[in-house]
Amino acid sequence: MPRILSLLLALLAFANLASAEEPELLEPEQAFAFSAQAESAGRVLGRFDIAPGYKLYRDKIRFEVEGAPSVQAELPPGEPVKDPFLGDVQVYHGELNIPLQLAGEDLGGRTITLTAHSQGCADVGVCYPPIEQKVQLTLPAGGIQGLKDLAREIEGGQVQADGEPLEPEQAFRFSSMIEGSTVHLRWDIAPHHYLYRDKIAVAAVEPAQALGTPVIPAGEEKDDPFLGKVRIFHDQLEVSVPVQGVSEGQKLKLNVTFQGCAEAGICYPPMEQLVELTAGAPASTQATPATPSAPASAAMSEQDVIAEKLKSGNTWLAIGLFFLAGLGLALTPCVFPMIPILSGIIAGQGEQLTTRRAFILSLVYVLAMALTYTVAGVLAGIFGSNLQAAFQNPWILGSFALVFVALALSMFGFFELQLPSSLQSKISELSGRQRSGSLAGVAIMGLLSALIVGPCVAPPLAGALIYIGQTGDAVLGGAALFALSIGMGLPLIAVGTLGGKVLPRAGAWMDTVKAVFGVLMLGVAIWLVARVLPDAVTLSLWAFLLISSGIYLGALEPLRHPSYQTFHASRELSGRMEPVGREQLGWMRLWKAFGIILLAWGLMMLVGVATGQGTPLQPLRGLAGGG
Repeated sequence: MPRILSLLLALLAFANLASAEEPELLEPEQAFAFSAQAESAGRVLGRFDIAPGYKLYRDKIRFEVEGAPSVQAELPPGEPVKDPFLGDVQVYHGELNIPLQLAGEDLGGRTITLTAHSQGCADVGVCYPPIEQKVQLTLPAGGIQGLKDLAREIEGGQVQADGEPLEPEQAFRFSSMIEGSTVHLRWDIAPHHYLYRDKIAVAAVEPAQALGTPVIPAGEEKDDPFLGKVRIFHDQLEVSVPVQGVSEGQKLKLNVTFQGCAEAGICYPPMEQLVELTAGAPASTQATPATPSAPASAAMSEQDVIAEKLKSGNTWLAIGLFFLAGLGLALTPCVFPMIPILSGIIAGQGEQLTTRRAFILSLVYVLAMALTYTVAGVLAGIFGSNLQAAFQNPWILGSFALVFVALALSMFGFFELQLPSSLQSKISELSGRQRSGSLAGVAIMGLLSALIVGPCVAPPLAGALIYIGQTGDAVLGGAALFALSIGMGLPLIAVGTLGGKVLPRAGAWMDTVKAVFGVLMLGVAIWLVARVLPDAVTLSLWAFLLISSGIYLGALEPLRHPSYQTFHASRELSGRMEPVGREQLGWMRLWKAFGIILLAWGLMMLVGVATGQGTPLQPLRGLAGGG
């Protein structure tokens, strides 16, 4: 079994190299561009522009609406095809128009948010994850009022004739003025555009100028699919900034930064505006165009904004998370075979070994092991787009899911997953020859030892490489994988330096750690295949995982189970309260509570499968509003 899995990993690597030659894939929003037009107060026409060489699945299209009771889609028949994974399905190519009927009365003049859920594939065999695209529409008021609204929008020049996104200075018209010791900032926001509240910042260019806290309205809440719950502004925004210790005639220079998006899913780069005003002068208004802070003035997709945030502001957070992930991998049996190898190298020093020398040898050993993963991270950052596209192939996703299942079964104790004992013996024999303790020899042993942990960390490493590939940053890729390997090697440095006195011994607690990692690996396997399996099958798999985990935690065991009575009996025989027994009983009750929650949620997921509209986070959504 281990040799088969090793061969499978080699085949996956070959498939990755082969798929790198495929043409670059479009972003989901470009391959399946969605737009909508309000035809009347109760009817909207949705449209998908499907790029050549791509297809959209009919049964994956659904709509949600905010601002109206419900929406009914009239999907036209698609082209019947035989999918190798989904069976007989219907797909769309080219232009797809979908009439949408809104339920409710007096909808004229309302502003609604239409969310289109869809999923499609490229003809080359690469499938995209499910995507959602939001469009905000103002329904026609009807009669003379509707004509007035249309005329006002045309007069304002908010829609370009060529259909391209508005320029930043047109989408967010910025002006400023000063009254006394208060600076007023104003944005006139074009229709179907909005500004993020948390992206607005005001700073003094001159250090001597002291600014008070800007007064920013609360804004309206928006559930952004990528940023979560955020506060935004539509139409118009005014911000007051108090200036402290300002004298008449004094020149003020403020740097104002802000960022906004269009409801069609296009986000602009962060913009900067230099404001120059004279304090004490008669109130005047200065209208100035907003300039993007990024060199390119083209609009970015929301996914690009997230990647930009990762590369600019959250780099250390990402590196820290990878370091913690490495520590988690260090608790698994994957790293244990490396301990005797490192111990053998250090033991070869004899009586001349000092703590400082042991630390240096251990550090070189771990750094050499980390070099392999660092190079992999750099390559993932450079060739990230091809890597991400390759891992969207259903065969690749399914194969890695099977590897994760095999790893989970290994964690549950069904079999041991490691290199053949003959190869491990050869590596251990080589380590025993490093009696001189040369740093070069120890570094070579570190590189060879990376092979031992390969079968265990290859799938988690692949997931990390996909994540790094999305950023396209080689520096971040190398730093993140270096942090992962350092976290994994930190216990090795400790045991090599202090002789294993600082690490806990393997025991029953390791079985719990292995079980937790096994459940997590099964969850990753389900997540991988969710994008190519029907929603009902995916939800059933999540339900099976949660129900099984809940039963394992004792959700169905009574509180008077023999395992509980053992603690009561031991306390009665001793004649006193045993602190250890009471603590263990408390932990058992806590795990039972978690088990009941997981069991209940898993059962609700099965109900969601029956309704056909449930999701992992909202399993009873199909029952909430009667469909």
